[in-house]
Amino acid sequence: MKITISGPPGSGKTTVAKILSDRLKIKLISAGSVFRQLAKEKGMSIEDFSRLAEMDPEIDILIDKMQKEMAEREKNVIVEGRLSAWMIKDADLKVLIFADAEIRYGRIARREGKDVQIVRQETKIREEIERRRYQKYYNINVDDWSIYDLIINSNRLSAEKIAEIIISALK
Repeated sequence: MKITISGPPGSGKTTVAKILSDRLKIKLISAGSVFRQLAKEKGMSIEDFSRLAEMDPEIDILIDKMQKEMAEREKNVIVEGRLSAWMIKDADLKVLIFADAEIRYGRIARREGKDVQIVRQETKIREEIERRRYQKYYNINVDDWSIYDLIINSNRLSAEKIAEIIISALK
């Protein structure tokens, strides 16, 4: 069974994917974790690394290729990332988690210990850069939700509840 979990920053996709991985006892592959680790290794912020990735297509191509190859080697896997539903064509369930922008900014601010005003500005920039990159490199419109089997609004639902909904959908 292959499950993809997608959504914008701060939507809860990573938290939900970790819960699902634990509950279902299957491997988790996270594109965001790979991206953050590469940014850290280069001593860059996520926003600065996003700008670099916009100028250097090899970064996205490497991350996406690694994620896709890792998923292809697994029979049972959860693949989490903005483009996972687009990259993992044979997924059994493609899930999108979304939330209102202000809720997402608040979540990111708490997670990173930053002021919400700064997070709002950084996240807007990051999302616009990513939107352009995905369109340019893959001809993917991240605002096209038609490829998803299940779309969940995380505004008022806990990550645990969202995981329960996804498990129910699998049954």
